[in-house]
Amino acid sequence: MRSKFFTRRHLAALTVLPLAVAGWLAAAPSQAAVSAAPAAAAAGPSTPQAVVDYLRQISGNHVVSGVHNKEPLSNPSQYTAQAHSLTGKWPGLWGGELGFRADDIANRQTLVNQAKTEWNNGSLVSLTWHMCRPDVATCEFDGGINGSRLSDAEWQQLITNGTSLNTAYKNKLEGAVSYLQQLKDAGIPVLFRPLHEMNEGWAWWGGRPGANGSARLFQITRDYLTSRGLNNIVWVWNIKDTDANNGSAGVPGFYPGDNYVDVASLDPWRRGYPTSDWYQALVNISHGKPISLAEVGTVPTPSQLAAQPKWAWFMIWAEYLTSGNSASGLQTTFNDSRVLSQGQVSVPAGGGPSTPPPGGGRTGAITGVGGKCVDVAGGATANGTAVQLYDCNGGDAQKWTVGTDGTIRALGKCLDVTGQGTANGTRLQLWDCNGSGAQQWTAESDGHLKNPQSGRYLDVPGGSTANGTRLQIWDRNTNPWQVWHLPA
Repeated sequence: MRSKFFTRRHLAALTVLPLAVAGWLAAAPSQAAVSAAPAAAAAGPSTPQAVVDYLRQISGNHVVSGVHNKEPLSNPSQYTAQAHSLTGKWPGLWGGELGFRADDIANRQTLVNQAKTEWNNGSLVSLTWHMCRPDVATCEFDGGINGSRLSDAEWQQLITNGTSLNTAYKNKLEGAVSYLQQLKDAGIPVLFRPLHEMNEGWAWWGGRPGANGSARLFQITRDYLTSRGLNNIVWVWNIKDTDANNGSAGVPGFYPGDNYVDVASLDPWRRGYPTSDWYQALVNISHGKPISLAEVGTVPTPSQLAAQPKWAWFMIWAEYLTSGNSASGLQTTFNDSRVLSQGQVSVPAGGGPSTPPPGGGRTGAITGVGGKCVDVAGGATANGTAVQLYDCNGGDAQKWTVGTDGTIRALGKCLDVTGQGTANGTRLQLWDCNGSGAQQWTAESDGHLKNPQSGRYLDVPGGSTANGTRLQIWDRNTNPWQVWHLPA
């Protein structure tokens, strides 16, 4: 969100910085100086799950400080540099923008380079995307994003696979793939927040509750980028403390589902800091996932953070660092023992399987009825992630290693019968490899895949070929939906 969307009735209440701050800002470090932040805090390659686990771990006791750097992308560290000048600390989360103007899109490589620097220096990496309408290549914020709308007919086209608007939207997503891929290759998990503030209609993607509304576009976005093999994304779902669409009571109407969300976040622009009903709405909808303040104009005070302790991070929005805060207020919060800055954020390395895979395995897609692939829902790596049937797309979520030890692995974890179950209809999930009978599979010559512990077979409920059909075990039968083609 840009400054224009901080409610005008709150602008007058913003604290104006002392004039002395102007001198500090004049001495703000350059982008090159940002690159020289302490190397001792450097982070190695990690995974989205490691980031989510870390955020969950600190929730209740600590919160990561963050600052967003909006356009121009040619200077993607200007506001974090200001934060350092004002507080003596580098934020623990660096925020960047994928851009919408032609000159900013042309500087996405500069943005990615800065993201790598920030991660290596010990900060989390967050990306927001103010995206132009799908049928517009580049745009200005006003008119192109703010105030832009799709008609109901256009919206229906957008969420319908194969239509011109749906294709245009996926092409726009494709424009970011190579940059996100670079971060994947560097082992950098990205807190990605597309379609933000979706419960309010100030932008073309927002203000549409229900299964075929804004939440559906979030699902399409995650499905597409996952199909491109981008398994380095932490998916941050975001709403605003708006009075529109039934306020905090209307939050569930915009939630895309647990399989699509890693972090639930709020932008409290209407009230400055979340009221208790909005805080509780985020706690309730998150179902135990981390929650965050993805955009704030005024830095939370230590007492506010203590009263709402589950926030995992806050991110001050760009120019509000100085126009919405006093130097003393920033220093008080950044120096509070609860608040973590760069070098204090310690995400463990990740990316490897929970146990080493055996040698001699075969890796590739497992296909079944309707030519669909066995798929890890959303490309997630959390224990308990559903294993489903889905259109084959070549992504990592569909690359299975059939091991010589009887396991079938994807994304470093094992195909598992939930709860060591043996009953017909027990669902399959992804889980840490642990050597149990729930993770043993035997391929038979006619294509059946048996779990010896239960004596039952990999099965598609009712033979459905719908994307998202969750797989199960069932008594052996001659139905074609128990026939599987394993990697050669």
